[in-house]
Amino acid sequence: MVKIHVVGSGTPTPTAERFGSAFAVEFEASPTVLFDCGPAATHKLVKSGIWPTDVRYIFLTHHHFDHVADLPCFLMCWWDQNAGLRPKLELYGPSDTELFTADLVGPRGAFARDWRARSSHPLSLRTYVSRGGIPPRQAPLDDIDVRDISDGDVIRGPVWTVLAARAVHYQPFLESLAYRLETSHGAVVFTGDTEPCRQVEDLARGADILFCMCWDHQAIMDGNGECEGQCGTIGAAEMAAASGVKRLVLVHTGPAVSRVDEQEKAVRDVSSVFHGEVLFAAEGDVISL
Repeated sequence: MVKIHVVGSGTPTPTAERFGSAFAVEFEASPTVLFDCGPAATHKLVKSGIWPTDVRYIFLTHHHFDHVADLPCFLMCWWDQNAGLRPKLELYGPSDTELFTADLVGPRGAFARDWRARSSHPLSLRTYVSRGGIPPRQAPLDDIDVRDISDGDVIRGPVWTVLAARAVHYQPFLESLAYRLETSHGAVVFTGDTEPCRQVEDLARGADILFCMCWDHQAIMDGNGECEGQCGTIGAAEMAAASGVKRLVLVHTGPAVSRVDEQEKAVRDVSSVFHGEVLFAAEGDVISL
């Protein structure tokens, strides 16, 4: 069985119930795959029963903070807890992901003072050894394989394949990708942030589950111009219908449409266009593939 943990189902606007984007795909006999690493993702992973070192692969959709704000925390935690005992962490993302990672945990990165201290101070080294590590302690980037990828790239894992496609969001300022994860149990697509577009429709064609952003009610977005670069209720529904997916999971939902009294209307509007199963996701949900 494959389990998909909704670690983050929110947006850049924090609420008590959701903040930022992150999804963890858990396998019975293979390391966990993380898609995006938004605010507090590391803590929320642990609350879901997933230890950071259970994750071996990370795919970033784009570099907006609500999708990557917890990446430095996760990378430092993974490096610290790993103690050099496991295979390298593999990190993939759109252009500048390699530079972005180096700016965080590289030799001149924001957290260089931290990891240098942990690599040299006797107390940290004793902790490292007690976890099974053998000095000298490597720098974080020595434990991470990071790679920029782009539209059409294919990454093959132990029991899965990930296909990347361009998502229409904040170009030319940020490149954005959507991902299709194919397993023996079925296929699931994570749109990241995107407006309805042919590239993501083609990527999702025939998938079992589509995790699609849904910022707000479509009428509101059409009225205030916020429909450019992102999906609302009808946009998400139309992409799901055009792709022929079986289940549509609404994520990256804004604070207005996420109110309990608004969720029913959102699902009703989506169901008027898309006739498969619709789920309005909450953080902590676990969905089986």
